[in-house]
Amino acid sequence: MFRFFPISLILPFFASCSSSDYGKVSYSSAPQVINVSDWDPKEKQRSGNSYSPNDQSALKANGAKALIARCAKGGYIDSKCADFLVGAERQGMLLGSYYYVLPVESASRQADRYLSRLRSIKSSRGLRTSKVLLVADFDTHCSASLMAGFVSEIHQRTGIHPVVYLENSSTIRNTLRHATPAQKAKLRHCPYWLALYSNRNTGLETPLKLAHASGVWHDWAMWQYGGVFWQGGRSKIHHYQGGNWKTPAYFGNLDRPIERSGFNGSEGQLRSFWNKHSWAW
Repeated sequence: MFRFFPISLILPFFASCSSSDYGKVSYSSAPQVINVSDWDPKEKQRSGNSYSPNDQSALKANGAKALIARCAKGGYIDSKCADFLVGAERQGMLLGSYYYVLPVESASRQADRYLSRLRSIKSSRGLRTSKVLLVADFDTHCSASLMAGFVSEIHQRTGIHPVVYLENSSTIRNTLRHATPAQKAKLRHCPYWLALYSNRNTGLETPLKLAHASGVWHDWAMWQYGGVFWQGGRSKIHHYQGGNWKTPAYFGNLDRPIERSGFNGSEGQLRSFWNKHSWAW
C-alpha cells in the first residue's frame, strides 16, 4: 500500500544521498586527467591498447583531456617527464607537471629545482604549449611549515598558486590539523587534488568527507579515484566503487593500469581551471 510520509522525514533521506558528496559531476561525465612518472607505463596485464611517453594516442582515444607528469622527487630528476609532456602535446592534451616535495630540503631550493627543470624541458624540447599546470605533491612527513613555504615560494616566483596533491594519510591530516591559521590560509589558496580509492574507511567514505577531514579545504578540484600500488611483483589496481563513481579497474581499453583522476566540473571549467593555475613557462 502506498503511504505518504512527512516532508521532514523525506528531506534527511535525500540529504544523506546527496551527490555533493561526490562532486558536481558523476564519473561518466567527469573530464579525465592522467598522471604519470618514470614508473610508467606499468606492465601489461590484459589484451588491449597500450601507450608510451611519445605515443599517447590510446590515452586520448579513451577520453584523457590532460596529463600531469612528475618533474622530480626532491633531487631525483624524473627521466620521462620531458617525453611525456611532448607526447601529450602531440595529442592536444592539457599539460601539467608535479614536483614531489621531500622533508629533507628547504622549500626555496626545491621550488628553484622544480621551475628550473620545467624551463629546461620547454626550451630543450621545443614545446609550443604556452602554459603548464603546477602541482605540489607533498611527502607524508612534510611539515605544515614546509608545505606552506613551498606553495609561497612557487607563488612568489610565478604568480601562480599551485594545485596541492595529498595522499590519503592520517599523518598528513594530523599535520594539517595542527597547522597555524596562517599556514592553513596559504594552503587554502591552492586547489586540493585528493586521493581516495575506497569508501570503506569510517568518516572518509566520500571526497567531501575527506576534504573536510583535512581541516583546510571544504571542497576539491580533482579526485584521483584510480591508483596503483606495487604488490606481489605486479601493479595492483585500486579504484573507487561508490555512489555515482563506480569506476572501472582499467582506463577504457588500455592493457595495463594507469593512475587517473576526475575533474570536479565540466570540460569548459577544467580548461578555465587549468589556465588559472598554469605557469607561462
